[in-house]
Amino acid sequence: MGRGRQKAKHTKVARDLKYYSPDTNYGALANELHTPSGPVSPEMDKWAEYLDDDASEDAGESRTA
Repeated sequence: MGRGRQKAKHTKVARDLKYYSPDTNYGALANELHTPSGPVSPEMDKWAEYLDDDASEDAGESRTA
């Protein structure tokens, strides 16, 4: 016994989460996702080199396979 109350609470929480719709600030989201068009920092350049190398390796493997 005692499972009924626990299950009822769980069901109530699940229902609240399912129908919860927070107010979305689309302006703030756009600002957060906007990438600056200015110069790239040296740290980001280092990672870009690795990404380019991986992309070229993957492309080479798919051509030979």
